[in-house]
Amino acid sequence: MIISTTSTLQNAEIEEYLGVVTGEAIMGANIVRDIFAGITDIIGGRSGAYEQKLGQGRQIAISEMTDQARRLGADAIIGVDLDFETVQQGMLMCVATGTAVKLKR
Repeated sequence: MIISTTSTLQNAEIEEYLGVVTGEAIMGANIVRDIFAGITDIIGGRSGAYEQKLGQGRQIAISEMTDQARRLGADAIIGVDLDFETVQQGMLMCVATGTAVKLKR
């Protein structure tokens, strides 16, 4: 499955637009990680625990979006956008959206 943030694909022609596909992941963070992330932020370092959670959320959201596109018979997903939000304290959300397309063979 080709996944692209662009609206076109180089050397490929889109035959059919199959619709918008999405994937969501909501990841909980625990209090211990929150405390250590806060300390890391105060002393100016990077928060590896949160970076790992964001990476997991991104992978889950893209995987769900790709599965949905496959069920539609898509060859590719174009115009992919990833949004990250905090839902409430300790909850991180990642949403992946894109347009599933069928390519000319």
